Amino acid sequence: MIHEAWATPKSPTVDSAIVGGMDMPTVTPYLLYADVESALEFLSRAYGFETIDQETTRNDDGAIVHSAMAIGSGMVMMGCPGKGYQNPKALGHVTQNVYVYVDDVEAHYARAKEAGAEILAELEDTHYGDRRYGTVDPEGHHWYFAEAPNDVAPKTAG
Repeated sequence: MIHEAWATPKSPTVDSAIVGGMDMPTVTPYLLYADVESALEFLSRAYGFETIDQETTRNDDGAIVHSAMAIGSGMVMMGCPGKGYQNPKALGHVTQNVYVYVDDVEAHYARAKEAGAEILAELEDTHYGDRRYGTVDPEGHHWYFAEAPNDVAPKTAG
């Protein structure tokens, strides 16, 4: 069930935008990684993301400096901002979480654990109805993967 504030937007919005011939989600997280190529490999192996090849850009040395990955109907972009950058692991704290809905959170959790992902929060049923778990990628970005309930009463989801 969609929260009523989300179901009735107060201003016009778009569902997606066409950029370079691609249908882009309205909101797309852009995460910064010191090693984009390693991030692509880990996010694919552990979390099931798929690289969007036409979004991958390399610098003159051949290193990936920008890319994007898709999962379900969503995507995440990533890039390397250069030498002055500190990822959350080096910085010593996290500045955001990425929350992703998947079809089978139990299978997703097993895949992440098998790939060696660090688990922050074990699988749990939340008070708002999602079944979810938390994990951290090798550069310290926090991810939560959840399966939405079929039906949650509004007072339970609140």
